[in-house]
Amino acid sequence: MPELPEIETVKNVIEPQIQGIAIEKVTVNRPEVVAHPGAEEFCRDLTGQIISRMGRRGKFLLIWLKNNSCIVLHLRMTGCLLLTPADILQERDPLTDGPKDLSYGVPAGHTHVVLSLNDGRELRFSDTRRFGRFWLLKEGERDTYSGIGKLGIEPFDGELTAQYLRSRLGKRRKAVKGCLLDQTIIAGIGNIYSDEILFAAGIYPGRPANSLEMADWERLAAVIPERLLFFIEKNKISPEEYLQSKGRDYRNTPFLKVYGHAGEPCPKCASVLKRMVVGGRGSVYCPGCQREF
Repeated sequence: MPELPEIETVKNVIEPQIQGIAIEKVTVNRPEVVAHPGAEEFCRDLTGQIISRMGRRGKFLLIWLKNNSCIVLHLRMTGCLLLTPADILQERDPLTDGPKDLSYGVPAGHTHVVLSLNDGRELRFSDTRRFGRFWLLKEGERDTYSGIGKLGIEPFDGELTAQYLRSRLGKRRKAVKGCLLDQTIIAGIGNIYSDEILFAAGIYPGRPANSLEMADWERLAAVIPERLLFFIEKNKISPEEYLQSKGRDYRNTPFLKVYGHAGEPCPKCASVLKRMVVGGRGSVYCPGCQREF
């Protein structure tokens, strides 16, 4: 599932390309993808609206309109948002003399929502597993639908301090890895970056949160924003590269220190990285740098 750095990448790539552009037509191929309101109302209310800006909250994408309505989108596990250029939309398949395949590798039938823009381009949402969801909130409408209201602070918020972490997590017996995944405490951290954060902080993923000392919370408070900003920077990609990679080349893989590297030597101490399961989630750590106690 895309985590905060990946969602930030999607926003940074697409936002400059769609600001000030009007939505000419909306097509919903799978009504269940629109969680609120119904698909028919979703299409009607978006038609003719002008896109103002994009934002991010945790792992949610936000698309603000000039009328102060807001499209909320969660990509979930396999969702992908692509801006299809007008020249490609006009291309013809020489074999069928029909429209050229615009899926960019997405299996046919998995493009669920299409926003046709007034400059000839299309903003397309594809999702092979169909877990992604849209919500449309009108001006002044309270969001009781998407779950954004339950999110904790952003990792870059000044409130993210050692004292904040200890006050929210310091009495929990739950493993600290699972605590970092709790979106009601800190929004946006998932399985990948919790491993990277704990490695950088030198904390064993299975360690109960109530066993951490103040020095541990201080390291976490410093490392969380630092690591996420690092991967946002490494994920930078041009619009052309993003389109060609089907929106999935986030470029962070060469910079991951432990995630996905079980059985390999630790980049710090050369100990063999190990894999464990914490709260049902796979986790990779260094037994030399992240001792149990």
